[in-house]
Amino acid sequence: MLHSPSGGAASGAAPSGRLMSIGAVLNLLRDEFPEVTISKIRFLEAEGLVEPQRTPSGYRKFTPRDVERLSRILRMQRDHYLPLKVIREHLDALERGEPLPLPASSAAPGRELLDEVEFDLDRPTAARLGRAELLAAAEAGEDELAEWESYGLISPVGEGGYDAEAVTVAKLIMDLGRFGLEPRHLRTVKAAAEREADLVDQVVAPLRLHRNPQTRAHAEATSREIAALAVRLHTALLRTALSARPD
Repeated sequence: MLHSPSGGAASGAAPSGRLMSIGAVLNLLRDEFPEVTISKIRFLEAEGLVEPQRTPSGYRKFTPRDVERLSRILRMQRDHYLPLKVIREHLDALERGEPLPLPASSAAPGRELLDEVEFDLDRPTAARLGRAELLAAAEAGEDELAEWESYGLISPVGEGGYDAEAVTVAKLIMDLGRFGLEPRHLRTVKAAAEREADLVDQVVAPLRLHRNPQTRAHAEATSREIAALAVRLHTALLRTALSARPD
């Protein structure tokens, strides 16, 4: 039986033994998981986490047990930020009658990914730096900062200050400059970062607009994890491209 967050049966739960279409399953799940989509259900099937029956014509048919399994999977992702591999281990243990303890809900999502790529969206950014402070931290001059701004590599925020990330960007630009790479050469890197940010927004924007605070928090967790994966992919692709170049 499909349960609501409070532990009771969901109002739209299907009678025992009834087979349901993927659309009917979606309607049942959306009361608790408003962000779920048919594509998400198909993805979980492709990953082997749920195995609906198939009609002779190929249509998926889900049992109430399938729906409860999907609900459990989505709850583990939402409340505990577990990767699919760990969720599968928990489900397998439950089927063996050996339930595993779940991590605390406050566990940092995607933390191992962020550490691996040295990419941390959680670092404090509230502090604002003045122009002079940024120049001093980056050991740069006014002309250099003006050039960086002209290419959109660094931009002031709020009422003219700079966030802490601007210092990191400025130092990296200076380091790359030692190899002859000028700000104009780095516009492609900036454009690539903006395109990747757009991809993240496509996924999480609907969640950020949701009125449920837990769903909005899940959006930020999802944003961090996708960003970390994107950085790993970018790194791997860059290594592949460099290794393919002639010696």
